[in-house]
Amino acid sequence: MKNIKRYWKKIRDFLQEDSWVSFAVTLLLAFIIIKFVFFSGLSFLTGTSLPLVIVESCSMYHHEAGLEKTFESSVYEDYDITLEDTSDWDFQNGINKGDMIFVVAAENIRIGDVIIFNGGTTNPLIHRVVNVGDSYSTKGDNYKTNSKQLPSEKIIEEDQLIGKALFKVPFVGWAKLIFFEGTRVPRDRGLCK
Repeated sequence: MKNIKRYWKKIRDFLQEDSWVSFAVTLLLAFIIIKFVFFSGLSFLTGTSLPLVIVESCSMYHHEAGLEKTFESSVYEDYDITLEDTSDWDFQNGINKGDMIFVVAAENIRIGDVIIFNGGTTNPLIHRVVNVGDSYSTKGDNYKTNSKQLPSEKIIEEDQLIGKALFKVPFVGWAKLIFFEGTRVPRDRGLCK
């Protein structure tokens, strides 16, 4: 036991040193703990492979007037959804680019829920459910960029589901997004407009 304490003290002293080697080892340990302990534990607790998602687009952004402008799209009428049906929907004020979304397993999905799914693009999509049946259909809330449904969101099978959005932490995701904004086409850069 005494050897363990002495060994642990040496490790702690090394990590607290003011050297590049100590700094590099500390960063490596932080990465390993976050990647393999924190995220693995969070995945286990939430029941999804992506327990935290950073929103990279403006497809769920609300310009003004909440869901009212969103409902100018005929898609909702096609699915027989009215503005009055939205009173108990989550994310009434939309989701902004750069928001971090806490995700849980995709269970008991109902119309109005916001789900994350593989939609045939490089990154998963996060959109609102407009139809539940043998498969799911979704639509992004942004009325300017999503007046119609994408072909990939008309039929979403169970095996495409990643999870269901539970809550958001505004703008935290910009800590990551800022590094990739320069590689995007100019119209997709910056805050949602």
